[in-house]
Amino acid sequence: MLTICMIVIIYMDNDIYYLSGFSFKRIKFNVRTVSKKSEKMKELTGEEIYFAGGCLWGVQEFTRHLPGVVFTEAGRANGTTNSTKTAYDGYAECVRTLFDPAKVTVVQLMDYFFEIIDPHSVNQQSDDIGEKYRTGVYSRKQDHLDAARTYIGSRADAESVVVEVLKLSNYVRSDDEHQDRLIKFPNEHCHIPRSLLFKYKN
Repeated sequence: MLTICMIVIIYMDNDIYYLSGFSFKRIKFNVRTVSKKSEKMKELTGEEIYFAGGCLWGVQEFTRHLPGVVFTEAGRANGTTNSTKTAYDGYAECVRTLFDPAKVTVVQLMDYFFEIIDPHSVNQQSDDIGEKYRTGVYSRKQDHLDAARTYIGSRADAESVVVEVLKLSNYVRSDDEHQDRLIKFPNEHCHIPRSLLFKYKN
């Protein structure tokens, strides 16, 4: 007797399904897609630092226009998971910033960064409230962290500044809907005044 076995498999929305009886069941794993933007970032050269200054939409739009900044990406710093689909895991909304150290220093980037934040506010920037909106500077390079701490220490208000400066222990890229959000949707609400948001736009 000849037995013919046919397996029907469907790939849809980054998941794989197979036919069981008269219904499809999902195979329990996800196929992770790689962002073209993340791939592009790998081709660029420079140093990376991560800025958390409240809602990342505005921080990314402001940062992308700064002199010496090569590339930006919206993401999450120092959470405890590697997914955007889990419950809140302690992350800070941040902007991954690739910059050319020959054109701009960490101290200069800090100076720009302090233009758009309230450095004395804990877990709040304007109307955005919550732990994920805390201010912070993160890097894998110790000299970046040293420069950031030196900058803060040199300020007259240093004792009241609550911007955390920490080694980057984890980074997760934000979903596509959050990337370059104010380019895609220029009328979206932003906590940074428009006059400041585009201050360094050529």
